[in-house]
Amino acid sequence: MLASLKFAALSLALGVCLGLRRDPAAHDAAPVLRASKYGALWPLPRQVHTSEASLKLTGSGFTFVDAKESTAGPSCSLLQDAYRRYYEYMFGLAKGQGPGQSSSSSRRRSGAGELTELQVWITSPDSECDGYPGVTSDESYELSVDQPFAVLKAPKVWGALHGLETFSQLVYEDEYGARSVNSTTISDSPRFPHRGILLDTSRHFLPIKVILANLETMAMNKFNVFHWHIVDDPSFPYLSRTFPQLSQKVTYHPYTHVYTPADVKMVIEFARLRGIRVVPEFDTPGHTQSWGKGQTDLLTPCFSGSKPSGSFGPVNPIVNTTYDFMSQFFKEISTVFPDAYVHLGGDEVDFTFQPGHYKVHVRFSFDLVVSLYLIPFIYIHFLIFSLGYMIWQEVFDNGVKLKPDTVVHVWIGGGSSEEMSKVTAAGYQTILSAPWYLDYISYAQDWQKYYKAEPHNFNGTDAQKKLVIGGEACLWGEYVDATNLTPRLWPRASAVAERLWSAKDVTDINDAYYRLSMHRCRMVERGIPAEPLYPSYCRHEYKGI
Repeated sequence: MLASLKFAALSLALGVCLGLRRDPAAHDAAPVLRASKYGALWPLPRQVHTSEASLKLTGSGFTFVDAKESTAGPSCSLLQDAYRRYYEYMFGLAKGQGPGQSSSSSRRRSGAGELTELQVWITSPDSECDGYPGVTSDESYELSVDQPFAVLKAPKVWGALHGLETFSQLVYEDEYGARSVNSTTISDSPRFPHRGILLDTSRHFLPIKVILANLETMAMNKFNVFHWHIVDDPSFPYLSRTFPQLSQKVTYHPYTHVYTPADVKMVIEFARLRGIRVVPEFDTPGHTQSWGKGQTDLLTPCFSGSKPSGSFGPVNPIVNTTYDFMSQFFKEISTVFPDAYVHLGGDEVDFTFQPGHYKVHVRFSFDLVVSLYLIPFIYIHFLIFSLGYMIWQEVFDNGVKLKPDTVVHVWIGGGSSEEMSKVTAAGYQTILSAPWYLDYISYAQDWQKYYKAEPHNFNGTDAQKKLVIGGEACLWGEYVDATNLTPRLWPRASAVAERLWSAKDVTDINDAYYRLSMHRCRMVERGIPAEPLYPSYCRHEYKGI
C-alpha cells in the first residue's frame, strides 16, 4: 500500500508544484500535501487500525457472501443489489465469478496473501431489509479484513451499506493495475443521525437521471437524507394525483418537466437501496406563487387602494377552502413519501403587500398568518397523518408555539451560534445549514471553510448539544441545472459529509486534503464529474458523458 500511496502523493504533489508557478498571492495556497496513514478513507471512520500486511484481490477470485449466521440472506434484494454495485466499483466490468453468492459454503481455498471473500453478517433479528431508513436507524458496523476472508458485521442493513462503501475505499491499485487491501479493523458509526443534501427542483428542473446520480454520490459520502425542495414560486413540477392542475398549469413544460408518481417512486426506492431517506419540502405559507396559479383562491389577493392589484401574497389563512385543499394535498403526500417527516418551510413570508378579502382590508403580520394557518394545520392535520415536520428557523424566531418534536432548520447567518443556542435552549431538535450554502461559490479552496464549520460551536449545555441531530448542505437552483449541478456540489459537499459523520476532533486540514483529493479521484473514476481541489490529476480521469 505504501508504494501506491507514494505514487498517488507524487502525482498530486507535481500538480501542486506546477500550480504554484502561478501567482501564489492570487489565491489561497493549498494545505501541505502528505500521505495520510488512513489512506483514502472518506469520511474518516470512528476507529481504524491498519497494518502493512497486504492481501491481493482479483475480479475472478473475490466475492461478497452472506454469512451463515446473517439474518439477511439471498432474498434481501437491498444487499444483493449493493454487492453487484460494489463489485463493479472495485473491479469494473472484469469477467469472473461475479459479485456475490448466497452463503460461504462454496468458498474456494485462497492462495497465500489473497483475499477471496467478504462475509456480510447482519446480527439483529430484524435486518430491516425491506424497510425504510429513519432518523433513529442503526448505521453502525464493524469491519475486519484479514486472511482467509473479511467480515462485515452490522446490526442492520443500513450499517452494512456503509461498511461496503468503506471496504471498497480500502482497495487500492498499484502502478500495474493489481488490486490489494491491507489487513484492517474498523469500528464505525456516525456522529450525527441526520446528514443531508438539499436540491432545488423548482427554479431549474433536474432530470431524474441527475437526481439518481447524486443519490449514488451521496451514498459514496455516507449522506443519508435527500431533502427534496421539490416545488417553489417559479414552478410546481410535482404531479399530484389529487390536484393534477397544479403541475399542468405551473411548470416549465407539463409533460417533460414534471415528476410523475412513477418518477417519485423510483427516486424513493433508489434512495432506500442506498440507505437514504427522502424528505420532501412543500414550503408554505410563502414561496407558493406557483401553487396559486393552479389552485383558485389559495393565495391572498393584494390590493391597490380598494381594488385588487392582480398580484398575490402568501397562502390565504382566512378562507375555509385553504384548509380543505391543504388537508387533501398533505394527505396525499403522507401516502406518497414514506418518511416520518415532511419539511413545511415557513421561511421568507412576504408581508410587504396590502392584502384584502372582499370588503375587509387588514395588514397581515407573521403572527396573524401563522396563528390562523400554520398552527391549526400543523397541530390538527399532521397529527391525523401521523407525520413529523421540519420548519425553517423564522417560524421559531417569530414566537410561534410549536409541537415539542418539531425540528428547526437553522439557515440564517454563517455561524448561527446564537440561533443554535436559542433553539436548543427552547428544547427543540435542530439541524444546521447556515455555513453550508454551496450555491455561494468562490475562488480557491472553499471546501476548507465547510470542513471547519462545527455544529456544536455555540454556548449551551450538553443536553442542548444533544438536540443537534445533524445538518444539510444546500444547493439552491437559481444558477444550477443539470449541466453544472454535480461538479458544483462535489467534492465541496464531501467536506460537510466528514464533519457530520466523523468525530469532532477530526480537524487536520492537511490530512483531510490528501484523503479528499484521493476520494475526489475515486468519485471521478466511478463516473462522477467532481471538480478538482487544486492543480493535480487523477490516474483515471473523467471520460465525459
